[in-house]
Amino acid sequence: MEEIAKQVTVNVSHAVEILAGVITGIAVLKALYNYLLTLYSTSQKITKEAIRVQFGSSVAVALELLLGADVLATAVAPSWNDIGQLAAIATIRTVLNYFLERELKHVKSAA
Repeated sequence: MEEIAKQVTVNVSHAVEILAGVITGIAVLKALYNYLLTLYSTSQKITKEAIRVQFGSSVAVALELLLGADVLATAVAPSWNDIGQLAAIATIRTVLNYFLERELKHVKSAA
């Protein structure tokens, strides 16, 4: 039974990681498209700050999804090594997300 639970959580974890990658990929394409619009379009002007905020918001969501995926991957019978790696990854991603959110709030309030 434990093996089935482990397999299910690992598969869900991989699905969440893929979702985070898709979100990031779409955000990159959208940011590139909007940036090209600012360069070559005279009618539609999107500020570079608006592009950064949109992209940053997507990256923040992807970071949260990746953190959730890491927790899922180590949810069933983790070793101490797995717990240590999860703690390190969670700390790094949480710090990144904190400063990203802080920057986004600063840019939104300045606009």
